[in-house]
Amino acid sequence: MRIAISVEDDNGLDSVISHHFGRCPYFVLVDVDGEEIREVQMIDNPYYAQHQPGMVPGYINSQHADVMISGGMGRRAIAFFQEYGINTATGASGTVKAAIDDFLRGNLSTAEPCRESIKHAHHHDHDEGDTRE
Repeated sequence: MRIAISVEDDNGLDSVISHHFGRCPYFVLVDVDGEEIREVQMIDNPYYAQHQPGMVPGYINSQHADVMISGGMGRRAIAFFQEYGINTATGASGTVKAAIDDFLRGNLSTAEPCRESIKHAHHHDHDEGDTRE
């Protein structure tokens, strides 16, 4: 399983989780087999300065991620990830290592868009960094 995590710095497993997934400067890609971390890769967020809705989820999809973990994520972004078949988890904080451990233990919230967003493609005018529930 490949997990993408939004981060504030370039420190591998010790990187600090970003609370605004679309506006983070970096992502960490972590390949996990069971509970064992197999590979860690740092990548720049090419849309850090600015982006249109859906660009960051599309980029994460191009990196073959199965899961996207962040401190927070707006409903539109969650809906885009679901269209790609990428699971999302929010509420992460601290380091990448801690977030991976929390995710594997089931301690992170699974992020879901509201039913109206899915059924009617209604996006509530939230941007990708919006963390309102």
